[in-house]
Amino acid sequence: MQISRSTIVLESALRLLKPLVRLLLRNGVAYPAFSVALKRVFLEAAQDELETTGAVKTGSAVSLLSGVHRRDIRIKTRNNSKDATELAPALNMASQIVARWLTDRQFIGEDGTALALSRGEGPGTFDALVAGISSDIRPKAVLDELTRLGIVTEADGKICMVTNGFAPSLGFEEMVQLLQANVHDHLAAACANLHDNKNFLEQAIFVDELSEASARQLHVVAAQAWRQTFKTVMQEAQARFDHDAANCPVDPRVHRVRFGSYFYAAPNENP
Repeated sequence: MQISRSTIVLESALRLLKPLVRLLLRNGVAYPAFSVALKRVFLEAAQDELETTGAVKTGSAVSLLSGVHRRDIRIKTRNNSKDATELAPALNMASQIVARWLTDRQFIGEDGTALALSRGEGPGTFDALVAGISSDIRPKAVLDELTRLGIVTEADGKICMVTNGFAPSLGFEEMVQLLQANVHDHLAAACANLHDNKNFLEQAIFVDELSEASARQLHVVAAQAWRQTFKTVMQEAQARFDHDAANCPVDPRVHRVRFGSYFYAAPNENP
């Protein structure tokens, strides 16, 4: 008997959800709360799908496509509010600062590592670094945020980066925000390749029947490869950002790009 596409997709989605459900359970979110909140996701996805196809986004159309009752749609519309965990703007600013610090020749040494920067005006300073991203935010505010995230330290008038990329060591909310952004775009790329005839890069290397020691060694090699790849791609990303900022009006600059890497190891019986 041939299995329907809907069954294949549903079974795959359930397997994808297992790590997420474990995360939910570890943080006090059980099935009843998740099932209620999931209605919002189905409604938003249905509205997006109708907009993509050019259909009118009536309550009936959204209800029919999503399977969510029209009563729930009305309640959702009345109670529509901003997500309290919306931390993206602050994280985006911090990540842009770190990216420029790691790629701009003013701020890196001959060995390619981030230089210790001083405060004040002039080229090669922390204030110049911030001004290269935005003139609307005070350098002191950016410094406080980077310090809070554990990305920089300040001593003897010098500001030093203590990480080799944007990986906050403090703040549960910030880490969840990064999880959301990274996994969302990874999954979006894979789904777009499957259904929208896209050709986004979405590849992985898989090997099994390894010892734990071999898995650890592969993690080391993968981290080394990422550091080199990060430098190459980020330099080009910074160059394109600067080019578009100088040569393109604001309205066409609406695209975002995310390029990532991941490594995972576990016994075969515990996927």
